Amino acid sequence: MQHIWYGDQFKLGVVGGGQLGRMLIQETINYNVHVYTLDPDANAPCKSISHGFTVGSLTDFDTVYNFGQQMDVITVEIENVSIEALEKLELEGKKVFPQPAVLKIIQDKGLQKQFYQEHGIPTLPFYLINDREEIKQYQGEFPFMQKMRKGGYDGKGVTALRTINDIETAFDVPSVLEKFVDFQKELAVIVARNEKGETAVYPTVECEFSPEANLVEFLFAPADITPEIETKAKELALQIIDQLGMVGILAVEFFLSKQGELYVNEIAPRPHNSGHHSIECNRTSQFEQHLRSVLNLPLGATDLIQPGVMINLLGEKGFEGQAIYQGLEEAMQISGVHAHIYGKETTKPFRKMGHVTIAKPVLEDAKNTGRKIKELIKVVGATKIQ
Repeated sequence: MQHIWYGDQFKLGVVGGGQLGRMLIQETINYNVHVYTLDPDANAPCKSISHGFTVGSLTDFDTVYNFGQQMDVITVEIENVSIEALEKLELEGKKVFPQPAVLKIIQDKGLQKQFYQEHGIPTLPFYLINDREEIKQYQGEFPFMQKMRKGGYDGKGVTALRTINDIETAFDVPSVLEKFVDFQKELAVIVARNEKGETAVYPTVECEFSPEANLVEFLFAPADITPEIETKAKELALQIIDQLGMVGILAVEFFLSKQGELYVNEIAPRPHNSGHHSIECNRTSQFEQHLRSVLNLPLGATDLIQPGVMINLLGEKGFEGQAIYQGLEEAMQISGVHAHIYGKETTKPFRKMGHVTIAKPVLEDAKNTGRKIKELIKVVGATKIQ
């Protein structure tokens, strides 16, 4: 099939202008796809590389609707957006991927859990509560992980309730109370689906979280799991995206219990932290795959071409202001190190400022280098804070 290959005649709109949008744009340039972004931050990472950049609220109906009206296809790089505006655009014939109905489910962790339950997808036992007072009904079943139904992002909106005393500091908003599981690993699978219903699934990765920041500290690809667990994780990811009928890219996070059972933790309808390594380590990066899926193009090969370790570069505690990357040049001298700086001018504690992928023929070598890089690179600010 021959046609004009995108360019000025076509506008891809991205609701959100953060680092995920930035890395998507880096891939779209190869395909001559012009990307327009919307973000509330006038200095968002996408500002300088978007074909067009609009400053505005992602949750304001008129702002999102007016932005989307000018686009041919609309996608998102964050879930917290105006679903109502996207629904109206879809009703008017605009292509919106992932679809607003999917975003509505994923935006609400309670609806997410009910979706798993209704479709026979393994997830941890849970209760839905409206406020802090309702937690007292379940005091005989502690411990729980409390997750705000809406608004939680990047480790925020989640708190552990280990004893009855923790109720005092619990969130006083509609939440999910999720039972604890004695897990051995946290895993993730990226899966994509286009309008034709074609799917592509990536090899499973393993995530280590920072207990203080509640964010991914290390990612290992491939995960150290049995072939049976690998197959099961991929099957569940494909089942979820097919049953959602979703078009786009989906990250599926799992707990692997010490008994070898998989439980779906959460899903994200966009490129995800657990897929950043794919830029260097897989045939097709998750960002290119996102583009292919929302434009209904053939999906790319997902096989791992080399093992890798991904490390998030977070703002150091005790600093804010103009970002300074200590140790970066020294790290760049090490073979297999690939740095990605997100273009955020200022830092603050635990803010995602970039990531580093270490790609090596042997995963253990990449892990050893990753531990060194973690200690070597520090993102500090020009101002010390208490």
